[in-house]
Amino acid sequence: MSATATAAPETRPVVTRFAPSPTGALHIGGARTALFNWLYARGRGGKFLLRIEDTDKARSSEANTQAILDGLTWLGLDWDGEPISQAARAERHKEVAHQMLSEGSAYKCFSTPEEIEGFREAARANKTSTLFRSPWRDVAEADHPDLPYVIRIKAPREGETTLHDRVQGAVTWQNEQLDDMVLLRSDGSPVYMLAVVVDDHDMGVTHVIRGDDHLANAFRQNMIYEAMGWDKPVLAHIPLIFGPDGKKLSKRHGATGAAEYQAMGYPAAGMRNYLTRLGWAHGDAEFFTDAQARDWFDLDGIGKSPARFDFKKLENLCGQHMAASDNAALLHELGAFLEATGQLPLTDAQSDAMSRAMDSLKERAKTFPDLLEKAHFLLIERPVVPDQKAAKALDDVHKGILTELTPQLQNASWTRDDLEGIVAALAEAHETKLGKLAGPLRAALAGRPVSPSVFDMMLVLGRDETIARIKDATQ
Repeated sequence: MSATATAAPETRPVVTRFAPSPTGALHIGGARTALFNWLYARGRGGKFLLRIEDTDKARSSEANTQAILDGLTWLGLDWDGEPISQAARAERHKEVAHQMLSEGSAYKCFSTPEEIEGFREAARANKTSTLFRSPWRDVAEADHPDLPYVIRIKAPREGETTLHDRVQGAVTWQNEQLDDMVLLRSDGSPVYMLAVVVDDHDMGVTHVIRGDDHLANAFRQNMIYEAMGWDKPVLAHIPLIFGPDGKKLSKRHGATGAAEYQAMGYPAAGMRNYLTRLGWAHGDAEFFTDAQARDWFDLDGIGKSPARFDFKKLENLCGQHMAASDNAALLHELGAFLEATGQLPLTDAQSDAMSRAMDSLKERAKTFPDLLEKAHFLLIERPVVPDQKAAKALDDVHKGILTELTPQLQNASWTRDDLEGIVAALAEAHETKLGKLAGPLRAALAGRPVSPSVFDMMLVLGRDETIARIKDATQ
């Protein structure tokens, strides 16, 4: 017997899902899986659903569930409808198992755990397959004992099954390697494998896009689709994310949770761009907008090999997105970053100054801490205390030159051209270059040796504050 598991034609309205287990935080690999599902659905006018697979009561928690929701929200991945709890659907899962039992595609197995382990020990001793073959598979109901039992599916014993995966291609599994997996435990609770298939069917999921560590599960889950005669979803099993060393991404490589990247201050748009490009390609495109990603994303662009996480590429893309961002949107996301990291919010005056300065601040900033560092000059109050390196630029000679600058600034028109002209003329009068005065001016205005352009700072600070800071520095 040979079976080829085909999916329903891709003519139905697209429905994808992300189904995390709340036994831990949202891993960056899970975030990419969610993103791929979101992009595929949103690019086709379909639905993106969220299911919380909370059947492991010992390890699941409300805090982890909320962390997953927060991580998806930070990434900007909106879902349709309310998140579905898998545990809350246990009765429906049982119903399907009993339907399979009544239709003969499943059976009651009365073998005890001790008997099963005895079978496996004997198989190991005889060097035969340890795949458990239940003696109850073909026993008539009339001959069943009044004892606890599990419900098992009747797996095909001969031939092979081929699944057609949109990423992995045709994948074949020998049916003799499939076990009569348990559907309902002896306490009547459904197993995960059953719950996943029933939920995907009932939710109308048309495309299952998930990590390739689930590929083996797909053959076991396929048996349920076959037994119930249900339409099968299109499968797309995507490679895992590796670290720079070619090993599975883990904490030894750095941050692995979505919340950690938010706390490090990466902008969500840059993170979306990077994760989309991590294992998927559209020609040579590296930097792209959300709209372009939704238009371009397809399953054919996903590679078969594991993608390697590269922090430099992430930072580079984030920098490009910050530079291209709308200023108001960037300021709003900065506020969310401050809140998420437990920092004080900006005052109204600081927000106003940030808005006016954003064009110069966001250039070459890769993260929100970068942005705040560049904005240091407008977030501090007088008197500005230069750090050790900046203070070296404020020697007596340069203090004297800056003293001459203040009366000229009193009458300046306060345009960039006028300010540059005044400082350049002063430098020429002292037979030095304009660049030589930048260090002392930075020390006076920002207290740092590195800052935005001194003229950008003057324009943002305004005449009164600029002159006051220079006077403070020269006293």
